[in-house]
Amino acid sequence: MHSLSYRRHRFPPVVIQHAVWLYLRFSLSYRDVEELLAERGLDISYESVRSWVLKFGPAIARALRRCRPRPSDRWHLDEMVVRIAGRHMYLWRAVDHEGEVLEILVQRRRDKRAAVRLMRKLLRKQGFAPKQVTTDKLRSYGAAFRHLGLSCHHEQGLRQNNRAENSHQVVRRRERKMQRFKSPASAQRFLSVHAVVHNTFYLQRHLVSRSTLRIFRSEAAAQWRTATIAA
Repeated sequence: MHSLSYRRHRFPPVVIQHAVWLYLRFSLSYRDVEELLAERGLDISYESVRSWVLKFGPAIARALRRCRPRPSDRWHLDEMVVRIAGRHMYLWRAVDHEGEVLEILVQRRRDKRAAVRLMRKLLRKQGFAPKQVTTDKLRSYGAAFRHLGLSCHHEQGLRQNNRAENSHQVVRRRERKMQRFKSPASAQRFLSVHAVVHNTFYLQRHLVSRSTLRIFRSEAAAQWRTATIAA
């Protein structure tokens, strides 16, 4: 594990870390972050914020990912259409039954090959096979499971897959704020980082008491501080 280096930056690490946190945690633009920092007396260009997010975001996400507990073995898979540079692309998403984002993959197609690629990446990253997978009625999923030899229970249906459908809402908000993604590569890079930060601060406050929420918030903040120091 190596410490993140903030050398040769004009502003101290705490300012950089706060700017990156604001952009990844909330549905803000770079200019919104610039305005929030200016309100605190910090004259920082939105271009500086953008460079900090691109430089430190992936390293922070990797450190946060190492702190996450093992997800459940009940997965929900879904795909949605996104328009990138005038072309229709498909955003494939996998979450567990508690809403933990397992994988996001931007692809051009919505066929068996794309589903196989998603599952291979999922199995390699998680290191175990699920016991139950819930999808919509797209036949590509079943073909991919047979191709990979997965014997898990496969449920299909729109309502059964509401967990994955609802998880798209966060991405849709960011897509509107960013005025659509500019390229598949930039979309993949941002969404991969954003998913890890979302997992860290997604506390499901409607299911816990106020005292428990305070504990969860302090733990999430501690994970963020640790990740911004070591990556």
